[in-house]
Amino acid sequence: MPSRLEQAIGHTFGDAAQLKTALTHRSYSATHNERLEFLGDAILNAAVARLLFERFPQLPEGDLSRLRANLVCQDSLHRLAQTIDLGRHLRLGDGELKSGGSTRPSILADALEAVFGAIWMDAGFEAADAVIRRLYAPLMQSDWAGKPIKDAKTRLQEYLQGRHLPLPRYESVAVEGDAHAQRFHMACLVESLGIRTAGEGGSRRAAEQVAAERALERIGLP
Repeated sequence: MPSRLEQAIGHTFGDAAQLKTALTHRSYSATHNERLEFLGDAILNAAVARLLFERFPQLPEGDLSRLRANLVCQDSLHRLAQTIDLGRHLRLGDGELKSGGSTRPSILADALEAVFGAIWMDAGFEAADAVIRRLYAPLMQSDWAGKPIKDAKTRLQEYLQGRHLPLPRYESVAVEGDAHAQRFHMACLVESLGIRTAGEGGSRRAAEQVAAERALERIGLP
């Protein structure tokens, strides 16, 4: 009988060990989900690219790229992870449990990517693609889905330029993890508005985008 999580994602694992690994944070065990996260990230990008290519045949490459970036970012993955109550199924070490790791956006986003990787290992790309399409359906049906979307850094820059304010600065705060699975922490500084925000991601650019998005939220922009 499928578990509650399998029912939520719409895939029953033939090899339950794949799902177990996908839900295991490095704080819990030496056998953890980071390799599956790496795989799932690539699968997610390919699946979302195909979905957008089919859904919006008139959009140019630049707009498709911006839409994909918006759909696969940490914030979107975190929201999707919440819809399937992923946090309650994670295997976390005592320290992460006590510090709220089961609700931390970065941990939930990474775990969801690992689940996508686990599905691919269990049943192939088409099975993973079907789950991704199912989970992303509400986002694809929202009002913004058919509109070209500028990334957070571009929107923040244009907002400041439109008010003749200095451009934001981005600073590296920390880099964690092994070379094959590094996590970057960046800060976004909008000194003219007294704003400093932080972002985390699998690359400096991704972390900067998260920090810029949070700066836009502080300003009050969607």
